[in-house]
Amino acid sequence: MAAEVILDVKNLNTSFITDKQEIKIIKDVSLQLKKGATLAIVGESGCGKTVTVHSIVRLMPQNALITSDHVIYRSGKSGEQKEYRLHKMANYGKAMRSLRGPEISMIFQDPMASLNPVYKIGTQIIEGLRKHNPDITKKEALDKALNMLKQLGVPAAEQRINDYPHQMSGGMKQRVIIAIAMICDPEIIIADEPTTALDVTIQAQIMELMKKLQNEFHKSIILITHNMGLVAEMADEICVMYMGRIVEYGKLRDIFEHPSHPYTKALLESVPVPGMRDEDELVTIPGSTPDPAELGSGCEFADRCTHCMERCREKRIHAYEISDDHWARCLLYDRFKEVD
Repeated sequence: MAAEVILDVKNLNTSFITDKQEIKIIKDVSLQLKKGATLAIVGESGCGKTVTVHSIVRLMPQNALITSDHVIYRSGKSGEQKEYRLHKMANYGKAMRSLRGPEISMIFQDPMASLNPVYKIGTQIIEGLRKHNPDITKKEALDKALNMLKQLGVPAAEQRINDYPHQMSGGMKQRVIIAIAMICDPEIIIADEPTTALDVTIQAQIMELMKKLQNEFHKSIILITHNMGLVAEMADEICVMYMGRIVEYGKLRDIFEHPSHPYTKALLESVPVPGMRDEDELVTIPGSTPDPAELGSGCEFADRCTHCMERCREKRIHAYEISDDHWARCLLYDRFKEVD
């Protein structure tokens, strides 16, 4: 039986309007998130990962122009299936605000920037809960926040709930951010670089914690990262992005065992592996990412690709089906069927 699709995005485009021109950042992004699964969005910094999810949940500045065929969220939280057409909702309208927190929540990448230094963490955890549940008392909300901190493995939670952010370590602050994201029991959690600036031991603890929460509460996760190790541990499906466009999409095993796009291969080859000798050099991707305002009509990766052909620069490249649920946007596979 096919897994239920909880989030369906079709041909999402995002541009920024400046005084001089319209700069296209996200281009024809289509993805699906399945119930209880983890979709990893990977790529270099600046490839459009965060802008993609911010566009989905409408957390974009006023000069952003967002268009799409559809962005549909299917919720079963109330016991009955409800369908929300996010692409028809205003960025900061009441309907969209009512979904952020109770239905779709976000773990931002910098806990220091996400937490207010002048409020106790308990106050910050319950803020969203009380906003979306006006009938709940402060004591009831704090009791729920305390229980959440205990579930997240925060020691001496009864005391720590009254701490200020500066009194906590990076790992503890990240647990607080997860508590804020989880307190309203959302269906979808978007984790944007959730282990940035944490040491490897704390990284492992945080990701193990997220897997535990996902298994216990059957949450769906979008994981944004450039850490392929985290992807291997967490993801069910992978979306590889470059310069605002998805260049490869498939199941975890397909991407890791049969990477098809030259950019995906380069990403995987640049990861350190056990057994490397001191004299071994990491493979690097030549060149640098281009200016989005100066991109031509062909493949965005052409100038850095070792397989580039002249026709790669001529027109937009279609996606081609490598196998079931695995496709790549590259002319090396133009003998295969085009993906719509």
